[in-house]
Amino acid sequence: MDSILKTQRDIGIVGYGSYVPRYRLPAAAIAEVWKGRVDQAVLPVREKSVPGPDEDTVTMAIEAGQNALCRAGVSPQQIRAVWVGSESHPYAVKPSGTIVAEALGITPNVNAADFEFACKAGTEAMQAAFGFVGSGMGDYALAVAVDTAQGRPGDALEYTAAAGGAAFVIGPAEQSVAILEASYSYVTDTPDFFRRAHQLYPEHGHRFTGEPAYFHHIIQAARRLLDGLGRQPSDYAAAVFHQPNSKFPQKVAQELGFCNEQIRAGLLAPHIGNTYAGASPLGLTAVLDEAQPGQRILMVSFGSGAGSDAMSFIVSEHIEARRRLAPLTRMYLQREKTVNYTQYARWRKKIVLH
Repeated sequence: MDSILKTQRDIGIVGYGSYVPRYRLPAAAIAEVWKGRVDQAVLPVREKSVPGPDEDTVTMAIEAGQNALCRAGVSPQQIRAVWVGSESHPYAVKPSGTIVAEALGITPNVNAADFEFACKAGTEAMQAAFGFVGSGMGDYALAVAVDTAQGRPGDALEYTAAAGGAAFVIGPAEQSVAILEASYSYVTDTPDFFRRAHQLYPEHGHRFTGEPAYFHHIIQAARRLLDGLGRQPSDYAAAVFHQPNSKFPQKVAQELGFCNEQIRAGLLAPHIGNTYAGASPLGLTAVLDEAQPGQRILMVSFGSGAGSDAMSFIVSEHIEARRRLAPLTRMYLQREKTVNYTQYARWRKKIVLH
């Protein structure tokens, strides 16, 4: 069996934070516009989160980052790396990481960069932060997973392409709310989803989307990590899988031997849709909001192209005090305000005048 990934020193998540825009677009509203009818049985989610007209990947990353720093209780100047994973960076040439670092008071003695790997860009940033802190190059790093996902009008993706994200301060294990046991990454060249330069919206390679892409990569990454650690699904109180819709994470959980109760807390797709790079990390924040000391949590991301990052955590005794220091993820879910398709299309610039 291939070796799992472990750091040279014990590290984990010192602080975590989330952000979800308050606006929600019902899936039924999209179906009414493009299908002329509403058939609840075929809708992949109930509704999706929509960024407001003044929100983008950077603004959401800043709020999630503020929440993570509040829970971590460390000075911004102690952060030595800020890495933002997203597939919807506002600039093609100018990093989001520098803006986020400046707004959070972390500059100038810091490394800043952006990560891209479709929906696992966020966990790529986390993996890099684990390696950075785990090697001793710095005591703390901030990894952000966030997206304002795009979907072509009327396309299947438009029903689920949502917005939101999570941020994590990575640091020493003795200060962590969740200690990293190990991780594992599994990657192949699978053309299930892509967007060329100058294209407004991504395309999907339909028959590659399910079995050869999503399910294969998540199952392989999860199984190899569990085997490497000598763990079983029953050893985990909770598991979080990438959630492009409501059904995929439930199916993959069943295939791996996890029950519905184990994925309940982290399954956010029915309420806010697919937040892409933020999906599995955002689910992890929801689980941490309820987790108890000593429990194990498994998180497995998926990014088209394709690959998965699997991570195993043990919750520490710090969790109960730290979670009260910033808004819980469910608070962002509960403050919803419904918008109609016209508002959504205008805000997202889907209506173009020539």
